[in-house]
Amino acid sequence: MSPFTGSAARTSDWRHLRVDLTDGVATVTLARPEKLNALTFGAYADLRDLLAELSRERSVRALVLAGEGRGFCSGGDVDEIIGATLAMDTAQLLDFNRMTGQVVRAVRECPFPVIAAVHGVAAGAGAVLALAADFRVADPSARFAFLFTRVGLSGGDMGAAYLLPRVVGLGHATRLLMLGEPVRAPEAERIGLISELTEEGGADEAAARLARRLADGPALAYAQTKALLTAELDMPLAASVELDASTQALLMNGEDYREFHAAFTEKRPPKWQGR
Repeated sequence: MSPFTGSAARTSDWRHLRVDLTDGVATVTLARPEKLNALTFGAYADLRDLLAELSRERSVRALVLAGEGRGFCSGGDVDEIIGATLAMDTAQLLDFNRMTGQVVRAVRECPFPVIAAVHGVAAGAGAVLALAADFRVADPSARFAFLFTRVGLSGGDMGAAYLLPRVVGLGHATRLLMLGEPVRAPEAERIGLISELTEEGGADEAAARLARRLADGPALAYAQTKALLTAELDMPLAASVELDASTQALLMNGEDYREFHAAFTEKRPPKWQGR
């Protein structure tokens, strides 16, 4: 994402999220615990706009997405979203569904790793938000449920039919998206949906620890790795190899590559600059 901005000032009043920025790590918390952090129109829009702003600023090197209270996110608010969509015409419905997809694209396309810290329920849109993250750190209470067919809609919502087969394989993805049955933490780990399974109540701490490790590392190398993982999902091998070669040539001209060599020669840890 381009770092160039217009004349509008940075937004600091995020009404549907709690945002903390500390030493290169952003912690974004869905903060409607009384509703299991169910998403509203405003929450979707805030996530979309926040990720765009953080991407332009280039001050964030890792982001943790978490949920307050008993669960990660129960999906779209039944009253505030599902009820409201029944009164919308096709154009309005298309605008809404495009917006939810823009959130997923923002998670995948932002130039820093995103870690979902999952405890309790991650259902519907909440499951897709976790799926879109680069890492899913979860405790034993975590359960994922792609519930879209259970409300009479396609399981391929917000890019789920694109992302899930690439994470867990077509067979598991077909079962999860068609049947909408919950997947608890042990099975989620077995099929590759969870990156790290923690002890009870340990997801937030483990996610923060991973974010710190990533933030202290070679940020540009991580950003390019994420970009290649996303771009090359749909590329033939020849195009992927060429893109890898171009990317490595650019990074070999970077300061971090030189810093590694200097640190190795001087027998000290590298001081990564993200450049």
